[in-house]
Amino acid sequence: MESEKGIREKLRQLLKTINATLFGKPEVVEKVVTCLFAGGHLLIEDMPGVGKTTLAFALARAVNGTFSRIQFTSDLLPSDILGTRIYRRGSETFEFIPGPIFAHFVLADELNRAPPKTQSALLQAMNEECVTVERQTYPLEAPFMVIATQNPRGYHGTYPLPESQRDRFLMRVSIGYPDRATEIRILGETRDEPLLSGVVPIFSPDQVTEVQRQVRAIKVPEPCLSYMARLAEATRRHDEVIIPISPRGTIALMRAAQALAYIRGMEWVDIDILKELAPSILAHRLALRLLHNDSVLEGAPAAWIERELLQKVPI
Repeated sequence: MESEKGIREKLRQLLKTINATLFGKPEVVEKVVTCLFAGGHLLIEDMPGVGKTTLAFALARAVNGTFSRIQFTSDLLPSDILGTRIYRRGSETFEFIPGPIFAHFVLADELNRAPPKTQSALLQAMNEECVTVERQTYPLEAPFMVIATQNPRGYHGTYPLPESQRDRFLMRVSIGYPDRATEIRILGETRDEPLLSGVVPIFSPDQVTEVQRQVRAIKVPEPCLSYMARLAEATRRHDEVIIPISPRGTIALMRAAQALAYIRGMEWVDIDILKELAPSILAHRLALRLLHNDSVLEGAPAAWIERELLQKVPI
């Protein structure tokens, strides 16, 4: 097993490598690596062209894992994702042909362009790390991570993500547009060669699963557990909230906090880490009723979490 010092050095290299691919977004890169080592799935919601796909490619290559990309469209079928069984005439048997879901990293590109029936094909894989096709269950190889990209709400040709689908994602992040200096750097770096050319394997899939086990050993003090429970309770009593935070949401916040504490070399979780991660972990799990016009908002803005939970729920 890799020594703790060796793991720490590899963590620094991993962050440095991905930051050298996604310029000017160190806080986003740290959250993505946190999601990986927490054993969760990532939802990236942003406009086209800001680096969502590049980020997914870079993470898969740095972990030396198998990578699969699924382009979600309105005519995509569940069998196009999971795989299918075909009849072999010579042997008179059925053979299972695995779909693109069978990879360490699965990029579900533009997830909300597919109808809910197709989106739901991911649910079992994301929750149980296995796939069932015609009553036969096939395990997925660890580590298994879905990185889904989503166009902003109201974008042309999109479907809303069902609540059960949003709840399966441990974290939602947005990359945003770069500033002028960062964009000049992007243009200069891509003038001669692609950004991904400098990404080399740092972790192996087995090392990632080992780190995920070590993350679970990070201590979570009782006051932190109580604070997370109060955050969830506040959403269940709030007038604007139709669908509040479930126990899966508080577990996700705890796992992500353990992973971020591990990455930063801490032995236990503190309140500051919980408050830092809460918008990315909790916001997309909510459904809000906007009181001024009775419309329903799929997910909550991060600013709502800051204003209505983090500033009002006592520590």
